[in-house]
Amino acid sequence: MTDLGIELELAVLLGILLLGTAIFAPFEVETPPWRKIVKWSIVIGVTLALQNRVGHWALAAPIGLAALGLGIHFVWCRKNGIHPLRAAPRRRYYQLRGWDWPD
Repeated sequence: MTDLGIELELAVLLGILLLGTAIFAPFEVETPPWRKIVKWSIVIGVTLALQNRVGHWALAAPIGLAALGLGIHFVWCRKNGIHPLRAAPRRRYYQLRGWDWPD
């Protein structure tokens, strides 16, 4: 059996990125691209830095943070009357985020 090096971490990070982007894109419509780039750069950087020290246990960081973020997201959405997967009603969601409603 081949010992997986950093490939496992990169594959899991790619999976989280793809699923997160596909599912939660409606919640990031007005988020500036630079914020998304910085967020993912930090997540990737921390995971890969941890991988050098603790091996595959480094995956606990992005998976744990994703689970925590998902929990907070669902609670916040329910509390504010927003559907947690569709970001609806959209006008209310824009208002809560402080974004201007497109005309």
